[in-house]
Formats: sequence, structure tokens, C-alpha cells
Amino acid sequence: MLRVIYTLLFYLALPVVLMRLWWRGRRAPAYRQRWRERLGHVASGPEAPLWIHAVSVGETVAIAPLVELLLRRCPEQPIVLTTMTPTGAERARTLFGDRVRHLYCPWDLPHALARFHRRIRPCALVVVETELWPNLIKSCADRNVPVLIANARLSARSARGYRRFGALTGPMLQRLHLVAAQHDADGERFIELGLPREKLRVTGSIKFDIEVKDEWRQGGLRLRQRWGRERPVLVAGSTHEGEDRILLEVLKTLRRHHPQLLLVLVPRHPERFATVWQQCRDAGLAVARHSLGEPVTNEVSVYLGDTMGELMAFYAAADIAFVGGSLVPRGGHNPLEPAALGKPVLMGNEVFNFQSICDALEASGGLQKVADTQRLELELEKLLSDEHLRKKQGEAARTFVEQNRGALERLYQEVDAMIGRAE
Repeated sequence: MLRVIYTLLFYLALPVVLMRLWWRGRRAPAYRQRWRERLGHVASGPEAPLWIHAVSVGETVAIAPLVELLLRRCPEQPIVLTTMTPTGAERARTLFGDRVRHLYCPWDLPHALARFHRRIRPCALVVVETELWPNLIKSCADRNVPVLIANARLSARSARGYRRFGALTGPMLQRLHLVAAQHDADGERFIELGLPREKLRVTGSIKFDIEVKDEWRQGGLRLRQRWGRERPVLVAGSTHEGEDRILLEVLKTLRRHHPQLLLVLVPRHPERFATVWQQCRDAGLAVARHSLGEPVTNEVSVYLGDTMGELMAFYAAADIAFVGGSLVPRGGHNPLEPAALGKPVLMGNEVFNFQSICDALEASGGLQKVADTQRLELELEKLLSDEHLRKKQGEAARTFVEQNRGALERLYQEVDAMIGRAE
């Protein structure tokens, strides 16, 4: 009954949802493109593809190693990758080109989902992390399409939210084929919400199986040549509103003792590029934009990474990495990306999206959490003043990633077995 009420409310809200899509298109025009796909209006394609759903950029990057493994080992298996955001779509295009078909995921409306299933006819669905929608799961169950939640994580905070709607959550979890959880704690939270224990596997996080590419290292070397090899570089990746201002203030303080320090700001969302550039100007700091190839003179103290898909090259060029979404309550982003490159990592305390990974990385000595601006200044000052400490923490971070690899193969085996049963 609750799902019926939820569905009715979604249909009633549809005009508002469409208006919001149009409104977001003011800053990011891609939101106004291909909008009919969100209602299930897609062209037919290859028979029985594997459907993989990744919400946005982070999830697309996270699942990329599995997609590459499937393409290599099962070249005959077509893959449809859906996202909810244009930035996710762009990252999918960059990573996979035409080897994978990208579509926008239909909204959680029965008619949109039914239309999508008629056109695509997937053999199975892999949902990345924890994007659980009741009508999506039911639409697959009604058509005998098994659903696997890959790299699943469920924070205590998210579990409390799902628990409030137990009448929706319980039946949804019962319909799943399998949950491949990152950690034991994530798995236990799924079971407490109603997942049958036999449908749980703890496979670890595939984010540890990140492949450090030569193009990232070469890109980092080219960047350092442009910036100056002797300049200390702090890369702040995936920053959110509120964090850029803090980082700019910290930069001003640190440059009193480290006048050549260069802050590389890489905002999470492209619609914020212009705003962050203006913030730098308003702070009285000389800024160069990556997208325009502007020169990095000694007077430039901020470099704006205002392009998509180059964050790993920026991290490769760093002496120290700060991972954003963690000084504001956004849950943080993936610290394993700079860690895999052997960089010392700093984050704020708001890391509930990566709590287990951050706690373990901190325990290994590869990450420092900072509660506030003052602690951020203090930890950065320590690292900037001590090359040995930077190398020690960076090596600890890299070793931590290496020691936790293996989840990708375990997840692949579960997906391969699911596809086999679906056939």
C-alpha cells in the first residue's frame, strides 16, 4: 500500500520534477537534453544487455574496473550503462566511448520503467552502491530480471532513513538477487532492514582495485612542468560550496611561510567553475584556469581545474591531496584515488559516505582527518615543512590500497554467475 501511495505522489510531483530539470539546465544545459529517456523513451538495442546503473560521476568511476573486466572477458555481452546526471554521462563517454551504450535511467515510475524494459530487455541489473528505488526493483522482479547491488555501502545515517519507511524497504530488499557489500557493517545493516542473509556477500570495496594509469602519471608530470617543479602543490579535489572559501583562507595563511605554495582547486560540479573562479578573484588571489591554458606565473597562487575527467592527473601532480565534500556535510568523496598514487591525504570529519575506508586509511597512517580550519592549517603546515613526513604518509596510503585489493574479482564472479542464471 505504501508503494502505491509513493507512486501516486511521484506522479503528482512529475510536473515539478520536470520543471526542476529545466531549471538546472540554466547552468548545465545538458540537463535539458535527452530528457525523454528519463520517461523510458529509448531506442531498442542489442538483445539481452547487462544493465548497469551508476548514479553520477563517483559511481561511474567506481564501477569502471568491473565494466572493463566484463568487456575483456565477455566481449559478446552487450552493456547498457545508465546514470542520472549529465556529468555521469560525460564520464561514461570518456571512459568507455561506444563500447558501452549510455542512457539516462528512467525515473521511478511504473510506466516509464515498463517502457524502458520493453525497449531494452535487460538480462540482469547491477546497481552501483546504494541506489534503491522500490518501483525499479519491482519492475525487474516482475520480469524475472535479477538485481545485484554492487559495491554496496549503507551508512548508519542512511540505514536510519530507510528504516523510517520499512514497509517500502523490506519488500524491496526481499526482491533482490544479491547484495555484494563493501564491509561486514554494511551487510549487517542491510540484514537489519530485511535482506535475507543468504542474499548477502561481503566482497570488499572495488575502489581498492583502482588501476593507476600511465596517462595519469604522465599528465601529472606535464602539469608540474607548467606549474614549476619546485613549487609545493596542494590539490583539493571534488570540493563543494563552502569548502573553497575555507581553502582560500587557509592558503593565505600558509603562504606567509610557504610563499610559493600553489592551491589547485577542482570543484565537484562543473556549474560551479565560474563561481569558484570569481571567489578566487574576490579573495584577491591570482588564479589561472586550466580550461583556458592560462600561464602559471610565480604570482599565481590558485590553479582552477575547471574541466572534467582530469582529477587523477591533478592528484598525480600533487604533493598533498585534500578530498572534498568532507568539510561540509556531504559525506566526502573517494580518498583511495590520491592514496593509490602515493599521496598523503587530508579530509574533514564529514566522511559518512566512506566511513569505514577513511577510518582504516587513517589507522594505516595514510590519512589525517581535520575537524576545522585551524586543524587543517596545522596539518598542512606539518606536511609542507617536512618532506620525510609527506613521503611516509604517502607510502602508507599507497600500501593500504595495495593490501586491500581483490574485491573486483569477487564481484565479477558474482555478476558472471548471475548472468549465467539469467540466461
